[in-house]
Amino acid sequence: MTMRKPRLAAVLAATTCAVLVAGVSVAQAGDRTAGHRGGPAVFTVIEHADTDTVVDLGPRGDSIGDTLAFGNPVYDTAGHQVGGSQGSCVRTKVGTAWECSWTTTLNGGSIVVQGPFHDAADSTLAITGGTGKWRTARGQMHLHARDAKGSAYDFTFAVER
Repeated sequence: MTMRKPRLAAVLAATTCAVLVAGVSVAQAGDRTAGHRGGPAVFTVIEHADTDTVVDLGPRGDSIGDTLAFGNPVYDTAGHQVGGSQGSCVRTKVGTAWECSWTTTLNGGSIVVQGPFHDAADSTLAITGGTGKWRTARGQMHLHARDAKGSAYDFTFAVER
């Protein structure tokens, strides 16, 4: 009987170790899978607002329904041109906000966003799709004016694919 207790203890210890090792292996495999799918790809490009044009469609001056159209170059943070952006916005709140839709074309495809553009605050727009390597893109883009004149904007994309 004294021989059975150490043997039983050894079997229980071995079983416990096997369960722990299996649990750790499953957890690590899950981490690898999550890493393989990855979190969102986060990157920033800088748009130079060279062509922004407002078309006055309503009453004279800033009014609901006016349109902002653009086709601007986009640069990486090192200052190299990496693509362009083109789109349009409709004035929805005089002196405050526009509702926009535009495409940012980058190497390998394009990303389409839609949402608000605030005159005096940062905005977050939805990524509604893309093409090429971005064809399954979803997520959001944070828009930040680099200066008070609105001559350049940071587009920080958080793209889930």
